Amino acid sequence: MTKFVSWNVNGLRACVSKDFAQTFETLNADFFCLQETKMQAGQLDLQFPGYTSFWNYADKKGYSGTAIYARKEPLSVAYGIGIDEHDHEGRVITLEYEDFYLVNVYTPNAQDGLRRLDYRMTWEDDFQAYLHRLDARKPVIVCGDMNVAHEEIDLKNPKTNHRNAGFTDEERAKMTQLLGNGFTDTFRNLYPEAIKYSWWSYRFRAREKNTGWRIDYFLISDRLRPRLKEAAIHNEIFGSDHCPVEVDLDL
Repeated sequence: MTKFVSWNVNGLRACVSKDFAQTFETLNADFFCLQETKMQAGQLDLQFPGYTSFWNYADKKGYSGTAIYARKEPLSVAYGIGIDEHDHEGRVITLEYEDFYLVNVYTPNAQDGLRRLDYRMTWEDDFQAYLHRLDARKPVIVCGDMNVAHEEIDLKNPKTNHRNAGFTDEERAKMTQLLGNGFTDTFRNLYPEAIKYSWWSYRFRAREKNTGWRIDYFLISDRLRPRLKEAAIHNEIFGSDHCPVEVDLDL
């Protein structure tokens, strides 16, 4: 069994002071993907025995950024998606293995007032095209903070959030498109009726009240579906405004 974990840590240096290392060791993943590390090279040397780490930093300090800790050395590593417009914010890392690609993504937020929604739509088209190019070669496992609650079951208050970033018709339609075009939402595939969230606002005691959103995902190429054994949302784990999500695959 191969265990994958993904976590938006909302600032890794802050998360390290909240038992990150203990969480990392407890989850004991073969691949541990991080989003929103908010770091530059050299700011934190956080290594774990038995793992090689890969980092993609944003040009802008204290912003975005992704990382992957992997037990197995990849055949190749790619940073970004090969489009200059998208590749300055440290949002994507791809590891290639013999039988699959692992893609770690921190999808751009449409932001307050949806001021970045047009950019988000361009990103979605280009990122999906990137995934399909990979998928044409070998199966893909894509994980991360995808900044969309796909269906009404995926957030506590769908009606009042209808035109808010992460729950616009446009963003949801892009996820529908991806899931209808060769990819499977692992958690929803196994637990079609489960109500579980992966992100809570820091305001209004949202986590305490479980007023959350499910915006962190593991998607897999449809042909990996027979290998899907388990998917989990670890909402018992604190340290960020997101919690870790997991998938276990028989690879």
